[in-house]
Amino acid sequence: MATPSLDPFESPTMTVEDLAELLQCGRTATYDAVRRGEIPSFKVGRRFIIPTAAVRRLLALDDPKEAS
Repeated sequence: MATPSLDPFESPTMTVEDLAELLQCGRTATYDAVRRGEIPSFKVGRRFIIPTAAVRRLLALDDPKEAS
């Protein structure tokens, strides 16, 4: 089953695979960054879940200086 293209403005959370696709990074590198705490996340069972708001802050998509 193919995952639809992820829009960080639509979903409140994303998986590591979704984030890797969004960042155009490798899945392993993204998992490593999550495990090191460089990307905020929480675990549900064995899965890492990443809050979209945290990704938006990391990418400065919610930077108030850019809104003006």
